[in-house]
Amino acid sequence: MSSTSSSACLRDIAPGIALSAAVVLALLVANSAWYESYLRLLHFPLGPASLLLWVNDGLMALFFLYVGLEIKRELVGGELSSHRQVLLPLVAALGGMALPALLYLGVNHADASSLRGWAIPCATDIAFALGVLSLLGSRVPASLKLFLTAVAIIDDLGAILIIALFYSNALSLPMLGGALLCGIALLALNLAGVHRLAPYVLAGAVLWYFVLKSGVHPTLAGVATALAIPLRGASTPSGSVPVLEVMERRLAPWVEFGVLPVFAFGNAGLNVRGTGLQALADPITLGIMLGLVAGKAAGVFTSSWLLIKLGWADRQADAGMLHFFGIACLCGIGFTMSLFIGSLAFGDTGPQSGSVKMGVLGGSLISAIAGLLVLWLASRRTPPMASGGANR
Repeated sequence: MSSTSSSACLRDIAPGIALSAAVVLALLVANSAWYESYLRLLHFPLGPASLLLWVNDGLMALFFLYVGLEIKRELVGGELSSHRQVLLPLVAALGGMALPALLYLGVNHADASSLRGWAIPCATDIAFALGVLSLLGSRVPASLKLFLTAVAIIDDLGAILIIALFYSNALSLPMLGGALLCGIALLALNLAGVHRLAPYVLAGAVLWYFVLKSGVHPTLAGVATALAIPLRGASTPSGSVPVLEVMERRLAPWVEFGVLPVFAFGNAGLNVRGTGLQALADPITLGIMLGLVAGKAAGVFTSSWLLIKLGWADRQADAGMLHFFGIACLCGIGFTMSLFIGSLAFGDTGPQSGSVKMGVLGGSLISAIAGLLVLWLASRRTPPMASGGANR
């Protein structure tokens, strides 16, 4: 392997490594003599809220801003910019959201209080999933990375809509009015051809405050701000400056090596001391694990297979159906977004929170291992091809 390809591979897996290190550290601390200190740190009052609340409501807004930029880039000029390109990952993502939710509801149908967590296994963690996929290097066709990225992006968009529709509190009309005015200001900046980032950042910060006070989850302000950022900037002698991509590049290291590891450290600290295997039979834990492991794999794969068999979408020329099944398994790595939705559904503490963490961590780990094994088997059956293109 050349030094260039080695560096590219390291860049691909580095965010996943940082996230994994934060998870391991959180688990070690939560199961040590420092557990009480860990809890005191998370709930340390910092102004009007605890440190953990600032992380989940404040820092995660930056993550959603980053995700929103990625979604807009792909919808306007990327892998999701045409009907033909978007159809297969769209249907795969919808199947991969619907079946996990149904499995969770089936397991928890007898407990009304547990039903609020139905959306937890619907999400895919793009950083973890792509990091795991990168471990196989050239053994996996490049087109499958694009497919997994597209499915995860659509999953994120679906999760954003779910949060907006189902996990908002009592709404404040005056604050919603203020948020609407900020949204109009962002749109006006875009239509006026403003290409400097500072006005968008300022308007987005004010929007975050109004959304926070409105009862809608404040991270959605990050998405709204992202959608207003112009894709292209002013023309220069050397060409048009890609404003959105500039902001995305600037945010990437802060999100991948700052926001997400801090979020993981604050939310993955599951204390399992004194917990036996019977904890896996808890309906919330079982529903999440079943949804992530079986629901995601079956939902994504079956939807893709059906669409290809009907001739409504093209299978990537360098990938077989076993490759697709491996990717479908990796879609069960829910982690960041699943933990986030779990905190919205059941709060950050208490027995239900512990069940969520166990289900998400266990389901994501099993999905990662299963995906790696299936893709490794697929690579042994079908040698990697030099071309990463897709038959579109």
